[in-house]
Amino acid sequence: MPRNGENELLIDINNLKLVYGEKASSILALDNINLQIKSGEFLCVLGPSGCGKSTLLKTIAGYIKPTSGSCLMQGKNIEGPDWHRGVVFQSPTLYPWMSVKDNVEFGPKMRDIPKDEIKKIRTFFLEQVKLAGFGDKATFELSGGMKQRVALARVLANYPQVILMDEPFGALDALTRDNMQTLIREIWKENNTTIFFITHDVDEALSLATRIVVMSKRPGKILKEFNVGFTHEIFNNNSKDVIYKEDYFAVKNEILDLIHSQIEV
Repeated sequence: MPRNGENELLIDINNLKLVYGEKASSILALDNINLQIKSGEFLCVLGPSGCGKSTLLKTIAGYIKPTSGSCLMQGKNIEGPDWHRGVVFQSPTLYPWMSVKDNVEFGPKMRDIPKDEIKKIRTFFLEQVKLAGFGDKATFELSGGMKQRVALARVLANYPQVILMDEPFGALDALTRDNMQTLIREIWKENNTTIFFITHDVDEALSLATRIVVMSKRPGKILKEFNVGFTHEIFNNNSKDVIYKEDYFAVKNEILDLIHSQIEV
């Protein structure tokens, strides 16, 4: 079923081209990218290493400007970083001199939100990421998975319209990674947010995404898009994991074949 606000065009990328460097030393990183992201989507991006996935994310985030083409959010050119687009990297980018609660409160404080409201926001999102009671802890006392949950809470505290995640679980152990996948899926559903998620793990993409984009080797182009619904099946079956059936393996094998076709031997 569509959720509130779903189908609203949020990010609109048209004929995007991105070149690093100049003249003889220039590198064409992205070529002719056309991609629309709608509100409420969970979009996962797959592709071989060096294909430009992170470059595309940084362009949407506003860290990099396109060489040509356009990258729009709600019809306006993305000119630079903005709290409406929260970013979570593989390594948690926390302020180590701040406590957990101070990290989560940082964004709302910068926007001059009243103190009482900031406290409510912090309490709510620490509960969402299952870190209630850890607010006074120093971030260096936390495990890798807990740090990543703080990073997620800090982004969520700004109520961004889209969360951009660059292999956020890639450095975690298998059990923690599985728990974080469950957590982000639940947060996506409960908050009705929009997520752009880079991963190298096809199973991770299939268990989270409502749509998957597969990119080519450099220069990065979009090879194919897949509309998938396995994450909805997880909710419908009231389980934590995908039920592996023939349709799951058919999509997985097609994606793997696409990615392998781009890897030079």
